[in-house]
Amino acid sequence: MGMVLNDVHSRLNPTEVSSVVTPASEEEVRAIVAGARIAGARISVSGGRHCMGGQQFGAGTVHVDGRRLREVRAFDPDRGLMEIGAGATWPAIIEATHEAQPGDGKRWGIRQKQTGADDLTLGGAISANAHGRGLLMGPLVDDIEDLTIVTPSGVIVRASRTERPELFSLAVGGYGLFGIVVRATLRLGPRRKLRRRVEVVDIDEAMGAVCRRIDDGCLYGDFQYAIDPGDDTFLRRGVFTCYEPVPAATPLGDPDADLTREDWLRLLSLAHTDKAGAFRAYAQHYLDTRGHVYWSDTMQRSTYIPSYSEFLAESIGREGPESLMITELFVPPAALLDFMKRARAVLRESAVEDIYGTIRAIRPDATTYLPWACGDRACVIFNLRTPHSPEGIDRTRRAARGLIDSALDGGGTFFLAYHRWATREQLLRGHPRLPEFLAAKRRHDPGDLFISEWLRGVRSTLEPLTS
Repeated sequence: MGMVLNDVHSRLNPTEVSSVVTPASEEEVRAIVAGARIAGARISVSGGRHCMGGQQFGAGTVHVDGRRLREVRAFDPDRGLMEIGAGATWPAIIEATHEAQPGDGKRWGIRQKQTGADDLTLGGAISANAHGRGLLMGPLVDDIEDLTIVTPSGVIVRASRTERPELFSLAVGGYGLFGIVVRATLRLGPRRKLRRRVEVVDIDEAMGAVCRRIDDGCLYGDFQYAIDPGDDTFLRRGVFTCYEPVPAATPLGDPDADLTREDWLRLLSLAHTDKAGAFRAYAQHYLDTRGHVYWSDTMQRSTYIPSYSEFLAESIGREGPESLMITELFVPPAALLDFMKRARAVLRESAVEDIYGTIRAIRPDATTYLPWACGDRACVIFNLRTPHSPEGIDRTRRAARGLIDSALDGGGTFFLAYHRWATREQLLRGHPRLPEFLAAKRRHDPGDLFISEWLRGVRSTLEPLTS
């Protein structure tokens, strides 16, 4: 009898796999791949299981849970490179960089990680080509020097921009379909102290504010927008927070002044019961912590509430399973104002609750086979409350498609990692290289040794184009 797996965030991808294996070494991974080939089995791969589009799971597969592959293999203090197992989570990676550099003086730290959660693996972030909130950073591929991959043929190979470049471009942002990434060399950046700068501005002022902050030397930032659809500030007013470097001798801020897990729970509860109040409380906290100083790596850590349905039932009496379905859109900066206007109309018409959301800046990705950042982009994230009833899921699906159309009409695109609701037309408009990507999958893995429900869904949606 198999085992049913699901993603930790949406809980909308229950998938029965034939077995789960947890290799602790690259040789064990190689043996698993070789054994599956001989047995005629197929493989799916996961790390933190955060993606919501079925990328980690394949029905009937041998499922490889890579979280034990977390050993630090090498550290280059001169170039700022760390080779580490793909199963390492971001807190473990941050800790490893600290342990590798005892004492004072120049130190290296992570440049970026996904925001919103910490216990996600490096391999998962690579497979989704994730991003953080750097004001002048591209997606995570910019931080990857090279990968070590167990290919469908069971061979362990190195891939980089100069060695097997096509495999490198396919594996980063390839959702685990071209082999198992067992380790990666991560490009680090200077670990430095940063001061928080905060202002509450309207969206039409935000782009100018971003440019000013970049000119001031700020390295990170985001815009947390208002979520009350009954207010004129909806998706218009926001808390714009940036972080600028300060001298190393600058004292750190009081850690007790930052939001605790309990504070986040109170804000999350308010976002359901008093959206205007939630925004006021969030804005006031950040205004109160203006001038606080943080380390550039640990500043990026996040509080995450995975047991969302349980939280709703206990705190505000909502019954029945629910989750926050993320939809992430990328639009040219010049199209942002029009996109947000369209998004307001979509969410008000659909009556889907946006529990919280953020706007960030992304620089282009010129490396991966299936890029989502094809130029400078404003990244807009929506967390849509979704009851797990047919009506609730359909309502969020329609809202997500409306948001995707709004982004596409402005010359943008959308992230593929969060659901499988995009139509055939939307997939081809937003990701015109998808047919080439699927053809590359057949070249590199003609027997579909690595499979997922996401791949099956995309193929089904695009047929007969790719059949």
